[in-house]
Amino acid sequence: MELGLNGKTALVTGASRGIGLAIAQTLAAEGVRVVGAARTATPELEKAAEAVVGADLSTREGAEGIVAEAVAAVGGIDLLVNNVGGGDAGRMAVGGFLDVPVEQWEAILDLNLLSAVWTTKAALPGIIARRGAIVNVSSVNGRIPTASPVGYAEAKAALTMFSKRLSEEVGPQGVRVNTVSPGVVRTSLWRAEESFGAKVAEAYGVSQEELLANLPGQLGTASGRISESEEVADLVAFLLSDRAANIHGADHVIDGGTLKAA
Repeated sequence: MELGLNGKTALVTGASRGIGLAIAQTLAAEGVRVVGAARTATPELEKAAEAVVGADLSTREGAEGIVAEAVAAVGGIDLLVNNVGGGDAGRMAVGGFLDVPVEQWEAILDLNLLSAVWTTKAALPGIIARRGAIVNVSSVNGRIPTASPVGYAEAKAALTMFSKRLSEEVGPQGVRVNTVSPGVVRTSLWRAEESFGAKVAEAYGVSQEELLANLPGQLGTASGRISESEEVADLVAFLLSDRAANIHGADHVIDGGTLKAA
């Protein structure tokens, strides 16, 4: 299927690994000139991207600054993917509402919501001029609450609504804004040492391998497995493409059938 992306430019945040890296690689394979933004560059990202921008995307200065650097690198931005999210697992408390300090709320909201707001605000004038597209990577937890980490589901719910609200405003100007909401995806968030997945596995007294193997059954996932980063990236690429020209303000769930509500 020809997506019509060849020759376009894209800024992808949180692009050094996991879903963000898969998005950068998928777009590059479609002929997109990708600027990958992340706190730390990786060899895989440097190979896929035309330019790599280092920044702390949980800060307003970092989120806004990457836009100027991306424009300088590729001459303008047609496509924006706000993928950065999650959080610093080493500093993230796994517990209930009363166990979590205010600082964790602030950190999660900055990275999972406000980073997208700041980056979009800086990039939007150029995207409007180019009649481009935006995809925000949210989560199924924006629709169904999760016990931990406190604040994550709330931030993702707000990100999804931000996408819908922005779509109403800029859709008439030729800009499409959509959301992709993955369920559990096989990334370092769940698999790496000292990750969120490691902390959850420790809390339940099982290994990370056992945790991931048991998650589809515990979540009632219809497909019987969790998603891969490349599958999420394919969906993002489609939504950015001309093939999705009349898809506006929609939240697209990719979770193997975990979410049962319409």
